[in-house]
Parts: sequence; structure tokens; C-alpha cells
Amino acid sequence: MTDFVLVAGAWLGAWAWDGVAARLRGAGHDVHAVTLSGLAERRDTRPSGQQTHVRDIVEEVERLGLRDVVLVGHSYAGVPVGQAAERIGERLRRVVFVDANVPVDGESFLSGWPSEHVRRTIDAQGGYWPPLGPEDYAGQGLTDEHIARIVGATPHPGVTLTEPAVLTRPLGELPATYVKCLLDGDEPMPAVAALLGSDRWELVTLDTGHWPMFSQPGALARVLHEAAIRP
Repeated sequence: MTDFVLVAGAWLGAWAWDGVAARLRGAGHDVHAVTLSGLAERRDTRPSGQQTHVRDIVEEVERLGLRDVVLVGHSYAGVPVGQAAERIGERLRRVVFVDANVPVDGESFLSGWPSEHVRRTIDAQGGYWPPLGPEDYAGQGLTDEHIARIVGATPHPGVTLTEPAVLTRPLGELPATYVKCLLDGDEPMPAVAALLGSDRWELVTLDTGHWPMFSQPGALARVLHEAAIRP
């Protein structure tokens, strides 16, 4: 039995993991889905930045006294999850990045890709990044119901996207699985490709889009289970 700690990406809360969590529990694991500050049922908690999200994850692990932890970060959440993974020390069994950004010391989530439009949107929306329109989720293996749930999710606190990550050791030293969702592009981003050169990292692919917790929860749960039982 493994303790999974699941963290979804921008706009989403713990609710996004319901289908995956049920399958993991059916396989005998304990599952703890985390809603980050400023999102979903915690929308009235105003985060002071990305480091607040790192603390959210670390404090959940410590509050529950978890050990043998598999930390899972999807999309944006890969940035705080990667930082939290090194901070929980020997409690960590493995970290899994699901089609996720990874933290790069001194760089933010928005570093390294054309982000001026996102920054302008955050400024215009009072410091928040609203979910994209329905048309932006086409071709990702999602149903109309899935898309409606994401579009109706919480605007994401913009400051968490612009604050730089803080790492105290090379991320490649952590035992990690990277899950690349092929409908969102065949190749991992350069920062991920570099980390996959580590003998402690493995690459797994899923033939689905960027939100596999909705489009293929069973397949994603199997990948997570297999990551947990790796030596």
C-alpha cells in the first residue's frame, strides 16, 4: 500500500482526481487529493505566491504523518510538487509528473514559453488567470461534460505563475516518472527532456490529451500504480 498525494493543475481542485482516486483505492492504496490555496473550495484563501502552494503540499504530508509517499503533479502543479518532493525528504517514494511543467531553480511557471498574453490576461483580470474557452480543449480526448467542468473551474491566482521556483538539489536526483500525454504533443519540453537523461527518471506515454484524469482515468491510475511498485 502506498500513500498517493495528488495535485491537479491550473484552475482545478481535488475534485479533478475523483475517478483516478477511486481506482487507486480499489487497488489498495491510500489517496489524498490536495486543493491548493486560492482554488475550488479554498478559493477564498488568497495565496501569497507559488511557495504557498509548495507549503500546502508539504504541510498535508506532514499533517497526515504520511510515509512512502508518491507525489503526483499535473500540469502547473508539477512546479510546486517538484519542490515539495525534495522538501519531504525520506518520506518520498517517488514523484510523478503528469504532462506537467517541472520546477527550474530561479524560473517561474511562465518562464520559457510565450507568455505575454497570459500575463496581460492576469493583469486585466485582477490578478487571476481564468480558464480557457471551450474551443481550446478540442482534440484532447475530452467529452463536452469534461470541458464544461474545466471551463467552469476557479480562476487561477496569477502570482503563483510568476513567482520563481526554489530548488536546493538537482531535480534529476529524485526518483521520478514523467507521463507524456501524446495528444498534447509528442515530445517533452526541453527542461523535461534534460531530466530524462537521469537514470532515476523514466518516461511513460499515454495516448490521450493534457487532462488524462478526465479522459483516461483508468489508464492513468494504472500508470500511477505501476510507478508506486517500482523498486
